[in-house]
Amino acid sequence: MDPLGPTSVASTLAKKRALAAGFGTNSNAVRYLNQNFEALRAQCRSSGQLFCDPTFPAEPESLGFNELGRNSHKTRGVTWKRPTELVSNPDFIVDGATRTDICQGALGDCWLLAAIASLTMNKFVMERVVPTDQGFGDDYAGIFHFQFWQFGEWVDVVIDDRLPVKDGELLFVHSAEGREFWSALLEKAYAKVNGCYEALSGGSTTEGFEDFTGGIAENYDLNRPPSNLFQIIKKALEAGALLGCSIDITSAADSEAVTRQKLVKGHAYSLTGATEVNYRGRQEKLVRMRNPWGQVEWTGAWSDGSSEWNYVQGDCPHARSEDGEFWMSFSEFQRNYSRIEVCTLTPDAIDDNSVKHWSVSKFDGTWRRGSTAGGCRNHPYTFWTNPQFVIKLDEEDDDPDDGEVGCSFVVGLIQKNRRKLRKQGEDMHTIGFAIYEFHGQREVHLDKNFFLTHAQTARSETFINLREVSSRFKLPPGEYLIVPSTFEPHQNGDFCIRVFSEKQTETPNVSRFATFNTLRWSGHSHDFLFVVVLTGTDIKTDGFSMETCKVMVNLMDVSFTAWGAEHQGERFSLNNTIYQQLVARYSDPDMTIDFDNFVACLMRLEMMFSESDDQRRERERLNKLHCSTSRVVKNPSDFSRAETLTSVFFLRDLQEAGCPPEWLHRARPEPGEAGS
Repeated sequence: MDPLGPTSVASTLAKKRALAAGFGTNSNAVRYLNQNFEALRAQCRSSGQLFCDPTFPAEPESLGFNELGRNSHKTRGVTWKRPTELVSNPDFIVDGATRTDICQGALGDCWLLAAIASLTMNKFVMERVVPTDQGFGDDYAGIFHFQFWQFGEWVDVVIDDRLPVKDGELLFVHSAEGREFWSALLEKAYAKVNGCYEALSGGSTTEGFEDFTGGIAENYDLNRPPSNLFQIIKKALEAGALLGCSIDITSAADSEAVTRQKLVKGHAYSLTGATEVNYRGRQEKLVRMRNPWGQVEWTGAWSDGSSEWNYVQGDCPHARSEDGEFWMSFSEFQRNYSRIEVCTLTPDAIDDNSVKHWSVSKFDGTWRRGSTAGGCRNHPYTFWTNPQFVIKLDEEDDDPDDGEVGCSFVVGLIQKNRRKLRKQGEDMHTIGFAIYEFHGQREVHLDKNFFLTHAQTARSETFINLREVSSRFKLPPGEYLIVPSTFEPHQNGDFCIRVFSEKQTETPNVSRFATFNTLRWSGHSHDFLFVVVLTGTDIKTDGFSMETCKVMVNLMDVSFTAWGAEHQGERFSLNNTIYQQLVARYSDPDMTIDFDNFVACLMRLEMMFSESDDQRRERERLNKLHCSTSRVVKNPSDFSRAETLTSVFFLRDLQEAGCPPEWLHRARPEPGEAGS
């Protein structure tokens, strides 16, 4: 889909209107695939039939496409059964959701299960994802629902409770106890959102963190940790953040290999606690870990049953059961693990008013081949075509004791819906972003010359083929330009950028041109518009309104006879903000534009551009007359587009539309380019 076309503009405006009305929040989630949980459950109870989800059927295609495909040996003999067919007395949740309810099955989604395990540590956040209005009681109808954050909005996902079973056991996630099914059903709902179960194989815990909270995740390399990492971990846990960690692998043979002290390489763990204990007269830092397998635990110092616990004075957090959870010293943790992931929650996901809330800003964008997919800075002649976003940092942090002056913020770049494309042979792009200090007009998309003459101020730590790349920065107050990109140019994709900051951040808009194509005046009929209206059958119209007729008369009033050859293939190129304002002004509530409004919009654009051209020519004439005097303002080629569109009509029309006076630009297609 063309990111600059009317369909995407209408969609963007519709989403903005919905969000402004409260839709897409966790308390008023969007119905995924337009399925209404309450209505469907009532319908099933009325009919006496258990729900069967037609959008995610109990068929091989819901399992996967390759290793879990229809003819795979892994799926041979798989059947689908409801919990009521597996155990005599199933429960949705028994005595509250806990980390021990989550045991991995035959799917490589330990990253997801580690995120789910962390989710159980925060009851408030847990209930935002796993609604409590369901179960196997009197209202049971074979239907369940879960809520996930998806790229800026919360969606309510409905599923039936038929689960894949092999040899009488659940094929994928299951509870250690056997009759508790919330985790298996949650995994199924998440598989539905991503296309199939196999699409969940392999990933980063941060992905699950964000989809369960709407928060933003950071990664810390434990080979180069910040000096205050333990304090960061403790504060994050106290603030309700979700944390995960893993051990890097050096080869395929290392994947899920178990070390001598029973740590699993390439495996995602949850970090669920951090404390200090008095050990033999000194303070010892400890962290609590959880293996989502539900077993295979660390056997080194501070493990279950180790002698170190005998010398702890005061409160002792020691646990002895074989449940996948264990303690280890912070120093051992840093030596054995490779990275840690911390997910900071959005203000609405925190129910503790004492916790410091961060400000959140969000941008959406697209990369399109030949238009807005310029690649990274290695491609200087196309890099400038990438989307550009401005943030303004006004206030410094309230941390006088940290020895640093500046504004702290975290930038996260997420590529959208890439897991769904795995069925089509596609996967994650390699993505990253650059940040530039920026002064000047905010509404101008900076061109190649700016990036050839200015060094980046900061950048993402790496370009990597994960769903999200995020980095934390501390920069002086000022305006900064964020340029997200794929590593290679000409790669299509949709993305969103979020900025979490300790202080409020201003986010002015900077966007590429959007092309509003006029009707293509071709063939022998130069009076095409009137031929369509008078004789056509494809376009239904009740005639033009008085306002449209006035606009048409005004346009024709200046020595007009017919459309000339110069109008062949003409088009208008508009800033995206103006483009969206035009759609908002002239569209109906269902985001369509009727023919009358389309013509009115078209005529007004023609009049605005004509006046702009007249003013530009007049400026050029005056400049030539005064080119040798000190009163020359500037070269005509340097005039900003805002300066060429100052007519009273232009200002009045945009004010009526509710948008600020922006700049527009008249553009003609290159030779051979279609004009319609």
